[in-house]
Amino acid sequence: MPLNNSGSPSQTILHRVGLVGAAARFYQRSYAADYIALGFLAMGWLLIQVFVNPFHRMFSLDNKSIQYPFAVHERVPVFMSVIYAGVIPFLIILAWSAMLQPGVHKTQVTILGLVVALMLTSFLTDVIKNAVGRPRPDLLSRCKPSRGTADNVLVAWTVCTESNQHILQEGWRSFPSGHSSFSFSGLGYLSLFFCGQMHVFRPRTDLARCLLAFFPLLCAALIAISRLDDYRHDVWDVTVGSTLGMLIGWFSYRRYYPPLRSVRCDVPYDKADVAGPEGFNRLDDEEQAISRPLVTRQSSGGEESYQMEHAEMSSAA
Repeated sequence: MPLNNSGSPSQTILHRVGLVGAAARFYQRSYAADYIALGFLAMGWLLIQVFVNPFHRMFSLDNKSIQYPFAVHERVPVFMSVIYAGVIPFLIILAWSAMLQPGVHKTQVTILGLVVALMLTSFLTDVIKNAVGRPRPDLLSRCKPSRGTADNVLVAWTVCTESNQHILQEGWRSFPSGHSSFSFSGLGYLSLFFCGQMHVFRPRTDLARCLLAFFPLLCAALIAISRLDDYRHDVWDVTVGSTLGMLIGWFSYRRYYPPLRSVRCDVPYDKADVAGPEGFNRLDDEEQAISRPLVTRQSSGGEESYQMEHAEMSSAA
């Protein structure tokens, strides 16, 4: 594509007059791409719920790890996990926004980061669940094997007599734990947000702020532990699910906010500044200073000054 004096092809489009240029400028300065991708994630998750069955691993009736009873009443049902890890963090952020009035941009990116973390976690968790097809600890109680099934050989899921297909199919969705990943995604994101807003990682932060910031993680851990108590998952399911959720929560948070050790960790990135001529790969000044090698030089006045290594090499040449 030929270039004109305005620069790269993308910059050429941005400077156009008319609908195409206006749309390109809106796309660059807004979070339209994030909302579009979020919509595709939601549609993908819904398709998985409706059309995808898990892989059915073979099992044997004498396997003690899948002989636990089926808990009819869960300690934390799916609906309540959505309330605890999704709705409550959302309401807390809304209350924070109403009281402190941080501005539309900060409120928008904070809520967007939470929703992205929850939706991405749900999508990836269900993809992995269906692909792995690991039996739950209560599989035999769900399956209700037919009479005469041998107990010392591997059998297929077709020996099951359970008529409720939802209960039966869920028996092969053990790894990783969805409650664990969802709770650590939403409540973990809320914990990171608290840490950033209260500068928890600055030196000598008071204990009260630390306890408040990490309280959501305790709640997420209790939700994950409840899956062990209900015999829905084993410790590996819960551990991997919790790790997955926390990693996605951190990933989503860091897309909009600086590192927690930054002096400006409570201020989100400015979209207009990031989406400049250099694109979205441009780092802020603090991250540039961290990511590039530094050398120490002694100035004539005895004060230390820091200069980039490549700049020193250029001056020497």
